[in-house]
Amino acid sequence: MENFIRFILSNFTLTFFLIGLIFSFVSIYRNRKRLTKAFTIEAILKYYCFWAHGITWTYNGIMHTVFHTMAASFIGWADSPFQLEVGFASLGFGIIGLLSIKNNFGLRLGLMISTSVFLWGAAGGHIYEILVKENYASGNAGIMLWTGLLLPVINIVLLYLSYKSNKVKPEDI
Repeated sequence: MENFIRFILSNFTLTFFLIGLIFSFVSIYRNRKRLTKAFTIEAILKYYCFWAHGITWTYNGIMHTVFHTMAASFIGWADSPFQLEVGFASLGFGIIGLLSIKNNFGLRLGLMISTSVFLWGAAGGHIYEILVKENYASGNAGIMLWTGLLLPVINIVLLYLSYKSNKVKPEDI
């Protein structure tokens, strides 16, 4: 059980992404009799923003500000004041993600652009660390790297689908 909890908390980007999918599917299932494409896309995007961004980035922010020594070690780096900078940026992303549970395309667009730039930039840094410094720490070369590469792709797809679909009232979800 201890290993399972450690895995869940150490791979929080995947954990919160999956929790968001569970919430999405529950919402879709509960409304299956009046399901539309727009409703389905909104349900997925709403909980994706809240969990995969809001909760994930807030958790990341707390880890980099309060538990900065542990976070640095997890990534395979030495602790530095940079941890606080990453932590406060993450808290900002987290707050926007939490607010993005509301159906506001502009807010979601800002969230997705800013986090995608950050994630792809961080993934580039992690790949550099792997190639040049052989840093294979799980926080550098594991699930964190893969979610850093893939979440921006999911961001783009969901935003596109949301833009193309009809508007759904947030209170319906």
